[in-house]
Amino acid sequence: MLSKKTRYAMVALTRLAREYGKGTILISELATSEKLPQRFLENILLELKKMGILGSKLGKSGGYFLLRHPSEVNLAEIVRQFEGPIALLSCVSEKAYQPCEFCKDETACNIRKVFKEIRDTTFEKLEHATLEQLIKKHREDPETLAV
Repeated sequence: MLSKKTRYAMVALTRLAREYGKGTILISELATSEKLPQRFLENILLELKKMGILGSKLGKSGGYFLLRHPSEVNLAEIVRQFEGPIALLSCVSEKAYQPCEFCKDETACNIRKVFKEIRDTTFEKLEHATLEQLIKKHREDPETLAV
């Protein structure tokens, strides 16, 4: 299950993606319009900035903005940042691999095979799902991104 932090990040990013190229959005405006807790949102936006997904501007017309086009930001990178590895078992993880403590031979382990397939399918879906797709889904049904 995704944490609230990850869901808040996706909601905020979707809003910023809808405003892509139109300037900055204040944290207070983003928090109010998307019904997100502002103090929690501040930390999330800072993490996204460190990842190179968001930029920020200080001053009167300051706020946050999306650095990359919405089609270039996929959900896999967001999930990995806030949830950690996509794999449910470390022995099938691409980024956090660790040998299985229960198997003598990983290549023959049927449990590993099933969870590798689950990891691969999940990663493929998340990698191909972009902020641009979330924007389109939001336009079709505004309640789809409700937190």
